[in-house]
Amino acid sequence: MARLAFIGLGVMGFPMAGHLARAGHTVTVYNRTAATRERWLARHPGQGAESPAAAAETADVVFSCVGNDDDLRAVTIGPSGCFGTLRPGAVHVDHSTTSALVARELASRARAQRAGFVDAPVSGGQRGAEEGTLTCMCGGDAADYAKIEPLLAAYAASARLLGPSGAGQQTKMVNQICCAGLLQGLAEALAFGQQAGLDMPAVLAVIGKGAAQSWQMDNRAATMLEGRYDFGFAVDWMRKDLGIVLDEARRNGARLPVTAVVDQFYAALQARGMQRADTSSLMALLTES
Repeated sequence: MARLAFIGLGVMGFPMAGHLARAGHTVTVYNRTAATRERWLARHPGQGAESPAAAAETADVVFSCVGNDDDLRAVTIGPSGCFGTLRPGAVHVDHSTTSALVARELASRARAQRAGFVDAPVSGGQRGAEEGTLTCMCGGDAADYAKIEPLLAAYAASARLLGPSGAGQQTKMVNQICCAGLLQGLAEALAFGQQAGLDMPAVLAVIGKGAAQSWQMDNRAATMLEGRYDFGFAVDWMRKDLGIVLDEARRNGARLPVTAVVDQFYAALQARGMQRADTSSLMALLTES
């Protein structure tokens, strides 16, 4: 069994670290809010640490799952960051959704310390984290990935190395572009069907068996028709992710006209006070005055 550190016990990190502990690994956890750390320790075997550096001192693999580029830099190369104690031969696995630039920066710093770094953003949401069915999109060196792949199986149904450092984050950007476009298309389709007076559950039962079928349709259409958005992946998080996508597109020259428009629709939801609503709340812009 491995000696692990897990930094960041939010809605994703909390269950992910729990799966690693239940798999029999020795897990030391750190969270910015100490009460969350103590709540995790009350449910799972393991140890708590007062800083990322302390969590990583004896770890073979250090995991992180935090909010954005600045948060990731703080817990890695900040004054009490885990890179201060990252051991030669250890691997840092970052499950945050960040820019590809920060992933490459930290990979370079890790190599300078004779350690490894794998950017491994996830898809599947809180439910996937709790059920252990996430998808991990990874970027980094093949040797580092080989070390951590068996550990990912504790909470991921699918994991794959997709290229060098930054490739995992770029793959997550592809994922978010798809999600944004699909959700907007689904919202418009549902609103159109309602306006036409159709029996939408019956419509969905038919088109859900054909080319229009998607994860979003299977898992969000019913709640969108009910106008229920008090769950899931928050608008604020999607706007953060789409900001990363659009920044990357400006660097690589990709044209993303639909993504840019949907990003502004999410901005309109934020202006309505719906920052924590699920991303499927795009429907509200079409059905609520």
